[in-house]
Amino acid sequence: MPRHAKGPRLWLDKRRKQWVILDGKNWIRTGCAQGSAELAQKLLAKYIARKYEPPKSDSPPIADILLRFLKDKVPEMKSRSVKYNISNLAKWWGDKTLADVTPENCKAYAAGRTQSAARTDLEKLSAAIKHWHKNVTALAIVPHVLLPPRNEARERWLSRPEAARLLWAARHTEHLKRFILIGLYTGSRSSVIRKLQWSWIDLSAGTMRRRPKGTAETKNKRTPAVRLPRKLANFLRRWKRADAGLVPYVIHYNGKPILREPHASWRRAIAKAGLAGDGVVIHTLRHTRATWMVQRGVPPWQAAGFLGMTVRMLEATYGHHSPDWQKEAADI
Repeated sequence: MPRHAKGPRLWLDKRRKQWVILDGKNWIRTGCAQGSAELAQKLLAKYIARKYEPPKSDSPPIADILLRFLKDKVPEMKSRSVKYNISNLAKWWGDKTLADVTPENCKAYAAGRTQSAARTDLEKLSAAIKHWHKNVTALAIVPHVLLPPRNEARERWLSRPEAARLLWAARHTEHLKRFILIGLYTGSRSSVIRKLQWSWIDLSAGTMRRRPKGTAETKNKRTPAVRLPRKLANFLRRWKRADAGLVPYVIHYNGKPILREPHASWRRAIAKAGLAGDGVVIHTLRHTRATWMVQRGVPPWQAAGFLGMTVRMLEATYGHHSPDWQKEAADI
C-alpha cells in the first residue's frame, strides 16, 4: 500500500546542524541552527499557513475567511496596516464561527481597543466575510458586523498668524520649510509632498502633478493635478535654482528623499511656534488649506477639485466655515 504523505515537518540536518523543512520531495532550508528550534517551529508554521487552502464551505470558520481575504485581497492593497488588522482579528475571532458574529461579540472585541482601531479592524472583518460570500462560496448566513461609530473628524486648522509662526520656527530646516509651504499652498497629502519630483512640476504652465505621469488614479485617494498659487511658484523657482538639477525630489534631506513623515522636525517646529499640545498634526496643513479656501468663498466644486476630494466631503467637513453657511436659513 502507498504511504500517506506526512505533510510539512522539521528535520535536523546533523551534518550542517541546521533545521530543514521537509515537504514531500521538497527540501527547504530554514537557516536556523540546531539550538534555534523554537524559531524553526515558527517558520514551519508560516510555511504551512502559506500552503493551506481553506476548503469551500457555506459556513466556514472565521480563521478560514480571514486567511482567504489575506491571500486574495490584501496583496492588492497599498496600506501595510491591513495585515496588522487581520492579525488582530485572527487572535480574537480565529476560533469562532459566523454564528459568533453578533452585536454582543463585536462590542466585546471593541471594548479592548480604541474606537478608531476597533472600527478599522471590524471593517476588515466585514470585508473578508463579503469577499468569501461573493468570490468563494455563497454563505448560508451573512452576519452584520456591528461597527463602533466614527470618531469626529479633526477640524484643527491654522490661522494665518499661526501658520506664519510655524514657518518662522522651521526657517532653518529647509526640508520642513518646503514641506509646510507646499502643504499650506496646495493642501496635498503628506505622501504626495514627500514623493514630489521636479519632473511633476511645470513652472512655465504653472501646474503641479501629484503623481508620476502614466500612473493610474486610486479610488480612495484622489491626486489630481493642481494649479500652482503664484507665491508657491516663486518659492519653487528659487528652490529649483538652489538644487541645480542635482536632486530629483523637491523635498529632500541632503539630497536624499524623505521616506517617512518628518515627525521629529515637525515636533520641534510646533513647539517653537507655541502650538505643541494643541492638536496640530501634519494633516493640519491640508485642513488649513481647505478651510482658508472655504472662508474666502471659493466655489465648492473648485475647492474640492483643487484638493482632490468630493464636493460632498468638502461641504460636510468644512462647509460651516463658509461666510454664507446657513445665511438664508438664519436670516428668515
